Amino acid sequence: MNEPEGLRLRRLNRPQVIRDEAHEPQYKSTSTYSGKLFRVTFLTLVSLVLFPLLVLVFLLESPIHPEVFSLNEPPLMTGCYEPNLKLRQAERLFEDLLIGPESLANIGDVFYTGTADGKILKIEGRNIHVLATLGKPPCGSQEHEHTCGRPLGIRVGPNGTLLVADAYLGLFEVNPVTGEVKSLVSTGKMIGGRRLGFLNDLDVTRDGKKVYFTDSSSRWQRRDFMHLIMEATADGRLLEYDTESREVTVMMENLRFPNGIQLFPDEESVLVAETTMARIRRIHVSGLIKGGMDTFIDNLPGFPDNIRRSSSGGYWVSMSAVRPNPGFSMLDFLSQRPWLKKLIFKLFSQDTLLKFVPRYSLVVELQDGGSCVRSLHDPHGLVAAYISEAHEYNGQLYLGSFRSPYLCKLDLSKV
Repeated sequence: MNEPEGLRLRRLNRPQVIRDEAHEPQYKSTSTYSGKLFRVTFLTLVSLVLFPLLVLVFLLESPIHPEVFSLNEPPLMTGCYEPNLKLRQAERLFEDLLIGPESLANIGDVFYTGTADGKILKIEGRNIHVLATLGKPPCGSQEHEHTCGRPLGIRVGPNGTLLVADAYLGLFEVNPVTGEVKSLVSTGKMIGGRRLGFLNDLDVTRDGKKVYFTDSSSRWQRRDFMHLIMEATADGRLLEYDTESREVTVMMENLRFPNGIQLFPDEESVLVAETTMARIRRIHVSGLIKGGMDTFIDNLPGFPDNIRRSSSGGYWVSMSAVRPNPGFSMLDFLSQRPWLKKLIFKLFSQDTLLKFVPRYSLVVELQDGGSCVRSLHDPHGLVAAYISEAHEYNGQLYLGSFRSPYLCKLDLSKV
């Protein structure tokens, strides 16, 4: 074997050192390729699903046309608004025997309320009787609510009869003994160039000559109340019914969801809860400044529903939803984002949205000048949920609800 040939053989037989680095580039290349393939496949599938959905959402017309409006930063829940558990001391009454007792009135120890199935109920002790029905069956579903009727505000007139505002059917007088029903104002009637669309609450003067009531919207009915709140339409009105002439007069227009109503003691003005704006207005209906309006209290810690007198000379105001501070208020956040409201209503139904409304129950007592006296809370609505009215009688605070299947009673001496 010559020298050059031996060197060549030694080179071929030389042991090779196998290092990790020799295979690392190949490993990385395979991993990177697999990862890229997965990402591309995943993004392609997502695009195939989302793109048609986005096109559909874009093409769908939103059922609401919201207006931009601004709310002040909610008040801190301190001092008079300090959270507590006082409403949890309430007792539930007639659970699962009635649904949505929105408003309450009493003649002595006998109570009356209107429910979600279109009935006016008479409550004597532990017994419930159907006093009257305002609409026509079938009842009990949102689909038939406009024909069945939905009685909301209820009051006792000076002659001892009941006055009832039905969201769909109009203003009625009901005999509390016989149940005889008399129509006073029909929603089919044109008033001020518009039909009544959503009657809500009412109050009556001591002489019975004037009945004041709210028409929350000409555009939206009660069954679409979330649309009204989100759209923030300023098409609500305060109206006056003259029981002698039977004429209806518009007292104030351009209100955003006028809701609960309460006459001032001098009966020259009325308080009106402007729910969307989280405030209570004072509207002058007689006297020197008739037709004027000012703010009784602004920037409440929640969105006010019904207003009723308290035994101290003030007012009980129930909040249908709260504006927690510290915390997050969805309605405050959305108030200046109409595009987001439109998107939400393209994707979700009203019933779905209601599930996201916190079950925080709040009732506030206000003094005659609008300042807070005390507040009663149930932070998660464990006992009293969806409170629409606080009605005081004989040391007890009776709590109505726009959707709960019960009434509540709270002994004020214990809170």
